[in-house]
Amino acid sequence: MAWIFFTLLAAFMQAWRNAFQSQLSIDVKVAGVTLARFIWASPIAAIYLAALYWWLPVDSALTLDMLTLSFWCYVIGASLMQILATALMVQLFKMRDFAIGAGLAKSEAIVAAILGVLFFGTHLSLLGWLGVTIGAAAVFMMSTNQGIKNLSPATMLIGLSCGSAFALTSLWIREASLCLTLPFPHRAAWVLLWVISIQTLLLTLYLLIRDRETLLALWHRPRLTLLISVSSCFGSIGWFSSMSLQAVPYVKTLGQIEIFFTILISVLFLKQGVKVKDMLALVLIALAAVLVMWS
Repeated sequence: MAWIFFTLLAAFMQAWRNAFQSQLSIDVKVAGVTLARFIWASPIAAIYLAALYWWLPVDSALTLDMLTLSFWCYVIGASLMQILATALMVQLFKMRDFAIGAGLAKSEAIVAAILGVLFFGTHLSLLGWLGVTIGAAAVFMMSTNQGIKNLSPATMLIGLSCGSAFALTSLWIREASLCLTLPFPHRAAWVLLWVISIQTLLLTLYLLIRDRETLLALWHRPRLTLLISVSSCFGSIGWFSSMSLQAVPYVKTLGQIEIFFTILISVLFLKQGVKVKDMLALVLIALAAVLVMWS
């Protein structure tokens, strides 16, 4: 049941990361806010990996699995897709309020279930499908601010695209992890380190060539940038570890508990109100989480 602990850790840290990103997005462009997620995360991921090898020594020859083409295809694909997903998430923050923007992006659970069954050999029980469906309905309820007629088509499109990109990222991360014969924490840590390193390199080079002012904007906001990177890295450790142990749809459905943390942060940290409809949606998300854990 370790995947439950790692998923709850990931959801908690991701809620804080989203809150910090929403603050940074007020003054910094989308590409810069996206880079803030990765820029200080690589050293943390490297330290975490080194600590794992010190605590649980493993034969170094087993890392030869990383020389396979399939491993690198999954890692590079996940790296690029997560950059896209994060950029879309930041764009959501600019279009709608914080809690609703985060809620729209959580459509990834149902997308991951559908794509996982169709293309990745994922098998869900009837109880699991019920939990995923209830969770998706709860997210949709939160995403319709004043009813479905008043939901912006642009916001809906970006939200679903964001959720789909996050779903593909998660599925490819799990596949990359399954390519390795290492114990699950080492597998997850290696995939995490490579994914974050590729993302940091690509985004930094892009901004150096196209938009150095955005890099300077991050430089002038070191505290917020560091908070985003640290919370993102610890969240990723949770996600990558849980997805190495359990099928993505289950992980992402339980991970919707993040919305509970998000609303708490919205109320206590960002001073935003909470609607009765959002509270009902939280009850449904809790029910979905229970069904997934029971399944």
